[in-house]
Amino acid sequence: MDRSLAVERLLRDVPPHDLPAALRSALAEHFGAKAVEIWMADYALTELCQVKTLPYTTEPIPVEGTTAGTAFVAQAATFDHDRDGVTGYLPVSVRGDRLGILAVTLPEEPEPQVWAELERFAEALAHELFVADRDTDLYLQARRSSRLTLAAEMQWQLLPGRACTRAEFALGGQLEPAYAIYGDCFDWSASAQKLAVTLINGMGEGSEAALLTNLAVNALRNARRAGVELDAQAELADQAVYAHYRGGAQVAALLLEFDLATGMVDVVDAGSPRLWVLRDGKAERIHFEEQLPLGMFEDTVYATHRFQAVDGDRFVFVSDGVYNAAGLLDEHYGDRELAEAVVTTADLPAAHVPGRMLRELAVRRDGAEAEDDAMVVCLDWFGPTPLAGGTIAVAR
Repeated sequence: MDRSLAVERLLRDVPPHDLPAALRSALAEHFGAKAVEIWMADYALTELCQVKTLPYTTEPIPVEGTTAGTAFVAQAATFDHDRDGVTGYLPVSVRGDRLGILAVTLPEEPEPQVWAELERFAEALAHELFVADRDTDLYLQARRSSRLTLAAEMQWQLLPGRACTRAEFALGGQLEPAYAIYGDCFDWSASAQKLAVTLINGMGEGSEAALLTNLAVNALRNARRAGVELDAQAELADQAVYAHYRGGAQVAALLLEFDLATGMVDVVDAGSPRLWVLRDGKAERIHFEEQLPLGMFEDTVYATHRFQAVDGDRFVFVSDGVYNAAGLLDEHYGDRELAEAVVTTADLPAAHVPGRMLRELAVRRDGAEAEDDAMVVCLDWFGPTPLAGGTIAVAR
């Protein structure tokens, strides 16, 4: 058996918590590796945390300004050379979702095909780590540079991931404050024909807001998986929230369904999450008829609106924790500054945009504590066929 097959088989066969030790042993045997370490991206995507049996026992590596961080951001291998050899930092990512970095130290610079093999192992490792979270807490613990609140624990477990890439689209999302998020959440799901994207903002604070959001997201997933239309999904989720809270708590939601063959988008706007589109270098907010939040009244009827996505469009979704964020002079962030932020991040991949926008928002607050949690989701629509541009129109 060649060494590539031997390493990949080992990754599949060992218990999930043994992946670091097994990879270390296999790469030492087959490649002469002197050191092998797995570094997981933390919840804020600002640090890389080493996988250890005991959490919080090693210093994280900052993403900004480090060789490992450059590999994580650029999603390309980077290298450090010193007297002990050469260390390659290899992206550990699955379907566009950036999990971390595999660091491999070799005694001397190898042939280029060796790094290509190791990059393939890093990709295989990403798939194993993705599955491993079902059976062990090791890698979830490694992502934490500090403790999560209970509400944040609930919210991060609810997410589908933080990025997803397919031929038709690329998605990225981020929540802040990462270690104390409570009511904001996003969800997505893609089939051969459709892409569903949901933005959620449950009212309240702490674990009560997280419980409300969990109920709404799972009600929407239940309706979506039953195959009902988008407006009926909203109505069923509305009934579920109302049945539990009797109008005492509501959930603002924006539901979208992209037809992957045509770029036609169905929308139900039930509250505060807002949408901007970047087209031909210009950022513009797309307005819909705002309908009642989920759970406000019994048996609310929702209407679906429709617009056409154009190949090359970038869509940026934000919660009220972004557009209502107050600066030092208590002025709101607002539409103008949001449009500028969408334009200035135009060259970044979709997965990088949410973090950049939220960091700029934090700078604007100049250290002041956020009054609300915040969500940014970015969707690049590549589209199956070129479509004509023009004014964005919303149809009933």
